[in-house]
Amino acid sequence: MRIAEVIGRCTLSMCHPSLRGAKWLVGVPLTQEGIQNSAAGTSQDAGRNEALVIYDDLGAGSGDLIAVSEGAEATAPFAPHLKPIDAYAAAILDRVVID
Repeated sequence: MRIAEVIGRCTLSMCHPSLRGAKWLVGVPLTQEGIQNSAAGTSQDAGRNEALVIYDDLGAGSGDLIAVSEGAEATAPFAPHLKPIDAYAAAILDRVVID
């Protein structure tokens, strides 16, 4: 699981039938440096990875920090009905504390 910052939304023109009505986010996975920059209110490119599209049923918005499950773990909440997704917003994070 990784922590990502939501930077926008995505709309699909075509999708698998099991994904109709789904909400999609564009998120940037953060390194420890990126999380610290986000907590300090500075948006620098350091500590940010390549953006990815994330399935969301929690209602996260732009600027939110979210916990992202990827791969097989991303499909686990939908078992036994499988969905063709690769990233899932598992939680909206109120704060992240790094010692």
